[in-house]
Amino acid sequence: MLTNLLIVVAAGLLAPLALGFFPRVRLPAIVLEILLGIVIGPSGLGWAKPDAAVSILALVGLAFLLFLSGLEIDVDRLRGRIVTLTALGFAVSFVIAIVIGIGLRAGGLVKSPLFVAIVLVATSLGVVFPVLKDSHTIDSSLGQLVIAAASIAEFGSIILLSLFFSGKSSTSTAGRLILLGIFALVVVLAGAGIASAERSMSLSRVLRRLQDTTAQIRVRAAFLLMIGFTALADRVGFATILGAFAAGALVSLLDRDQTTHPQFRVKLEAAGFGIFIPVFFVTSGLRFDVSALFASGLTIARVPLFLLAILLARGLPALVYIRTVGLSAR
Repeated sequence: MLTNLLIVVAAGLLAPLALGFFPRVRLPAIVLEILLGIVIGPSGLGWAKPDAAVSILALVGLAFLLFLSGLEIDVDRLRGRIVTLTALGFAVSFVIAIVIGIGLRAGGLVKSPLFVAIVLVATSLGVVFPVLKDSHTIDSSLGQLVIAAASIAEFGSIILLSLFFSGKSSTSTAGRLILLGIFALVVVLAGAGIASAERSMSLSRVLRRLQDTTAQIRVRAAFLLMIGFTALADRVGFATILGAFAAGALVSLLDRDQTTHPQFRVKLEAAGFGIFIPVFFVTSGLRFDVSALFASGLTIARVPLFLLAILLARGLPALVYIRTVGLSAR
């Protein structure tokens, strides 16, 4: 029953271990994890498949990844000019993507320019975050700018897809906007409730007493918040990662004074990157359909075309950031 999970977990261990022997190879571990997933999956050797156990842990891994991404956001740095710049960059990117989508439809290559535009502006924050983390640039001004831009692109595209192309429910666009507002209100109320509870001296004493015991009470509370918001987002018909990211951002906003629990975030990262997140990336490889990519010559020919479309839609708006980070930023 757990054979598939055993193989997936083993691949998650071997990927960073193999790269550790070749430190000069500038390849993120997540890339090798996905490639190993393809090799051992149904499209490759067929050693493993995403059964129920693997799929559940992969879903938790995705939630953990976006939770940690939200946790890394420095609210103080994301005020004012940074937010304005990243929002402007997303808007410019979306306009370019719409134009590209219209052009592709005129050429008979796509049916929905809006859908293509949303796909082109989408950013995998879950891929960007580990790369910044491993390169030790996530706390820099450039790293925070990239996180902000990726966050807006990720969740802007998710919300647009949920509003216009969701197959989960027949709710109208106006109704989904209302649901989104309700979800945001729940997040705010939860944050207010947690902030109010933390001011209780008796609760604070209990948290400090249990945080480093086998109870690991702060970690359990964070996990509850992550799963709760993830389940809520799924319940109202939005992508689950929206809830996980919101939970992480909320914890980051509330957990400003870490003097009484300096190991809290280290423990969360250990649980996420050590257990769940590798399962998600390897499982992404397991689910990759290689045969569909090479189904026809026309499909293969479209690959460089769409790569160029992505480069234009996501590369040109980067000019917005030149005055902020310069041309030589790394």
